[in-house]
Amino acid sequence: MLSKVAERVYWAARYLERVESTARMLSIYDTLLFDLPRQVNLGWYNLIVINSLEQDFNERYSVQDERNVVKFLVGDDTNPSSIVTSLKAIRENIRTTRDVIPADTWELVNELSQYVQDHLQQGINRRDRHEFLGNVISACQQIIGLWQVNMPRDSAWEMLKLGQNLERADMTTRNLDAATAAIMQIEDDDFAVNSQQIIWGNVLRSLSADQPYRRAMRSSVKAPLVCSFLLTDQRFPRSVEYCLNHMIQGVKALPRAEKIIADIRKLHKTVIDRAEDSAPGPEMREALNDLQISLQYLHFSISRTWFLNDQEQLAVAQ
Repeated sequence: MLSKVAERVYWAARYLERVESTARMLSIYDTLLFDLPRQVNLGWYNLIVINSLEQDFNERYSVQDERNVVKFLVGDDTNPSSIVTSLKAIRENIRTTRDVIPADTWELVNELSQYVQDHLQQGINRRDRHEFLGNVISACQQIIGLWQVNMPRDSAWEMLKLGQNLERADMTTRNLDAATAAIMQIEDDDFAVNSQQIIWGNVLRSLSADQPYRRAMRSSVKAPLVCSFLLTDQRFPRSVEYCLNHMIQGVKALPRAEKIIADIRKLHKTVIDRAEDSAPGPEMREALNDLQISLQYLHFSISRTWFLNDQEQLAVAQ
C-alpha cells in the first residue's frame, strides 16, 4: 500500500473518532447542566483548555461562555478540531481512498456532513443539543460498524485501527481531564460529594462505560476506580490500555514496526502507571497532560515510519 494511501486511511479513522469523541465530551457537560445542583457553576471554558485550543478560541471570541464554547467545538470552521472541520477532513480522506475503504462509507460520511450542516443551530442551542449530539454519535458508530463488518483485514485495516485507537486513547484522557477539571472547580462547594458522584457517573455513561465498569469493578461509582478502569482495563475498548495493546497487536503485521512497539510499551510504563497512581486533582491532570503529549510523540513516530516516502525518510535519517 502506498504511504499516501496509508496516511489518508489513518487520518480518516482519527478524524471520525475525533468527531464522535468531541460529541461525547460535549454530552458530559450538556447532561451535567441538568444533573448538578443549580448552585454549581460549571466552567465550559475547561473544554477549550483540555483540548489545547485556547489561542484559537481567544482569537475568535472575547466571551468564554457556554454558547461560544459549543459553537467553537461544533461548527467553527476556523477550529482545526471542530466537528465541522473534522468532517471535511474525513470526506477528503475517504474520497481519495475509496478503493481500499468500503464503498458505502462515502455515502454515510456525506449524510453525516449534511446533517451537521443542516442542524448546526440545533447543536449550539441548549434545548435540542442532546438530540443533535446523540445523532452524531450514532452516525459515527454506523460508519465504524460498516468498517468492522466489511473491511478485509489487510494493511488498510491495520492503518485504520491504528488511527482509531490512537485517537480514542487520546480522547479518553481528555474526557478524564474534563471530569477532573470539573471536580476541582466544585471541590469546596457544599454540594461537592453529590456533585462528584454525578460527574463521574456521567463520564462513564458518555463513554458507554457504565455497565462495563460495574461488571469489571463490582463497585459503585468512585473516582479512583473510574480513573483506573478508563486507564487500565484490558477488556473495555475505550480504555487507554486496551487501545495501546491493540495498537501493538495491529502494527506487528506491518513492516518496520519494532520502534513503534517499543514506543508504545515505554509510554505505558512511564506514563500510564503514573496516571493510575494519581488521585483526581492537579497531579492527575498533570499526568493526563503528559500522557497526551506522549501520544502526540507516538503519532510523530508513526508518521516518520510509514507516511514519508523513501526520499523523505532518507532526509530524516540524515
